[in-house]
Amino acid sequence: MPTLAELNAASAPTFTDLLDGVYEHSPWIAARTWVARPFATLAALKAALVQTVRQASRDEQLGLIRAHPELAGKAAVAGQLTAESTDEQSRAGLSHCTPEEFARINALNAEYTARFGWPFILAVRGPRGAGLSRAQIIATLERRTDTPPDIEFAEALRQIHRIAELRLNDKFGFVPEQGNRVWDWCEHLATHSEPAWKERGELTTTYLTDAHRAAAAEIAATMRECGFDTVDIDAVGNVVGVYQGSDPAAPRLLTGSHYDSVRNAGKYDGRIGHFIPMACVRAMHRAGRRLPFGLEVVAFAEEEGQRYKATFLGSGALTGAFKAAWLDQQDRDGISMRDAMRHAGLPADLPAIAALRRNPARYLGFVEVHIEQGPVLNALDLPLGIVTSINASVRCVGEIIGMASHAGTTPMNARRDAACAAAELALFLERRAAADGDSVGTVGLLEVPGGSINVVPGRCRFSLDIRAPNNAQRDAVLADTRTELAAICARRKLRFTLEQTMREQAATSDPALQQRWERAVAALGLPLHHLPSGAGHDAMMLHTVMPQAMLFVRGENAGISHNPLESSTADDLDLACAAFQHLLDTLAAS
Repeated sequence: MPTLAELNAASAPTFTDLLDGVYEHSPWIAARTWVARPFATLAALKAALVQTVRQASRDEQLGLIRAHPELAGKAAVAGQLTAESTDEQSRAGLSHCTPEEFARINALNAEYTARFGWPFILAVRGPRGAGLSRAQIIATLERRTDTPPDIEFAEALRQIHRIAELRLNDKFGFVPEQGNRVWDWCEHLATHSEPAWKERGELTTTYLTDAHRAAAAEIAATMRECGFDTVDIDAVGNVVGVYQGSDPAAPRLLTGSHYDSVRNAGKYDGRIGHFIPMACVRAMHRAGRRLPFGLEVVAFAEEEGQRYKATFLGSGALTGAFKAAWLDQQDRDGISMRDAMRHAGLPADLPAIAALRRNPARYLGFVEVHIEQGPVLNALDLPLGIVTSINASVRCVGEIIGMASHAGTTPMNARRDAACAAAELALFLERRAAADGDSVGTVGLLEVPGGSINVVPGRCRFSLDIRAPNNAQRDAVLADTRTELAAICARRKLRFTLEQTMREQAATSDPALQQRWERAVAALGLPLHHLPSGAGHDAMMLHTVMPQAMLFVRGENAGISHNPLESSTADDLDLACAAFQHLLDTLAAS
């Protein structure tokens, strides 16, 4: 088993030989990476190998993809796979396919290869490294056969890098223990899902349902097992764990994220934000180590606003932003939040909720680790990213009013078509947001009330969702969009209404805390990449009362989130744990 020291000291031929088999039949990758020595960490070596492939020509990348065998293909049957591929396919049970499974895989392989011109590539050991099931492999092959070719080309390379990562772990005897632990916690917590969704194997955990309360109980129990000194479920259902510091008078560091979910959710959104700090506390407790300051980890009860229209309820309670009117809101079954709280054993009492407000002077700040929920880190082949700000956002609902008329008898130049006007507006917003480079604009809702196939639409309802890295940029996009809406309606002889329903200010990361994340990522030997967060997070609420900064973890499957395909690897989660511990260590040393 080689060591990094041996690898760093090796000649180019020896270096290439030591990394033989990491990238299938492609020794040129190791040979070109030799010049990037020395590598301070295994993560740095992995990143350098990835960069070599990224810098290769398209033909070289295609050759790398084509160097891989089909899953359960002719080479496997003939025993002609490399030792590494044989082991991987065996771990996934591909050597024990039923005749039906074997026939299905081969038919899909043929369809895939005919469509793309290269073999289907999948890291069959999966995100945990323990192996995907044959059913999971077949489902992934079915799904990816319909992917656009350029996206699938990039995904094939990403899967190759994951295969190489696991082979490097084996070669150097590395086990991502902290990442495995966090991954396992996320998987087990996802067993708590509301009945109708659970029957379909889907995850839905909305505020104060039985599944939500079971999740809270499991998080609390895990915190106690990790060694937290106090663990409580507070008046709104937040799970709060405190690991005391050696100096009780010192300000604490606050961290965490939410444990509720959207409907039919992924397993990692929010949840890694409390599990990663919990893993670090577990390690410190077992080592008998205390920081000079306390660490307060909060699993926030509600962030998504799914059961009630009370987004960021959990973190809002800590900042004094809980609204009394929320208690009287009713869910789709007519159950008020007040009654749901009482059913959960919570006081449903405004003074008790108000008492949750934190004194910012007692805290060093707030840090949050979160899955990216976007494609950027995945596309760049980077496991971690530094968040510079949480984007400013605004949402509006509107309606365009024209005249409904007969589709067959109304000449085109006499129509007052509300839907066509809305379509114009949607295309304008697409162009306007793209012109900024980092703004985004979405018309997510379009509705023609009482529409009919043979009627020119007389009304069209629509929504606007505009986000940008700063408030002024967001406001400029909104102003231009409103001006264009007025111009479209004037030209088409239409009327419109536009109502703003939500406005959130940008939450810029605290420079000092952001620099600590930067130093943590650099210490792992990883390239630094900065990016804004387009999604809202609990850090937005804490930003109103104390310094905050976030770290993003790459998501698999092109970074998809709020979707069952949301995923993260144990290796990426392990790096996030190491980065979080580094941040704690540098704070302790300051």
